[in-house]
Amino acid sequence: MDDLSERIAGRLLQMRKQSDWSLDQLAEKSGVSRATLSRLEKGDVSPTAQMLNRICTAYRMPVSRLMMMAEETMTPLISPEQQAVWLDPANGFKRRSISPPSPQLAGELLECSLPPGAHLVYDTPVRPNLEHHLYMHEGGLDIVVDQNRYRLGPGDCLRYLLAQASEFRADPEMGAHYLLVIISQERK
Repeated sequence: MDDLSERIAGRLLQMRKQSDWSLDQLAEKSGVSRATLSRLEKGDVSPTAQMLNRICTAYRMPVSRLMMMAEETMTPLISPEQQAVWLDPANGFKRRSISPPSPQLAGELLECSLPPGAHLVYDTPVRPNLEHHLYMHEGGLDIVVDQNRYRLGPGDCLRYLLAQASEFRADPEMGAHYLLVIISQERK
């Protein structure tokens, strides 16, 4: 397990204890099994994007906020070596936090890639109406946002306020490589 995954595991345990929730309570609120939550907190397994989304939804925070909390400190200049990279072991989804969230800033910038044919489903937004700007760099992406379907190719930009479930499916031959800007409607 990499350093970021270990810090995420520690932060998940800390958040549950601060909320004064048992594993059973968090399992009920998140829809992630008690056994899986226990293994995540111990660092025995790496979380998937879907697991993190469900857990963060229980805490009413974006996954990126959890990632920020797992980071050491906020700095104005972030070199490529300092940009946290997270890989979803279930489907190969790779997420680089180019400009991570910060209490002083309203936005963040992510570089994301999905291997050919990869599929991501987020059952519910962690916080309704987060502003998203998705710029398709390479490959192709079929996206469902709030029950609207879009097909993106290189150079396309999709702007939306996420209020319901979302789904991402990478092109079966080329995969998908895109940049995502997320802007909170309220400052953190």
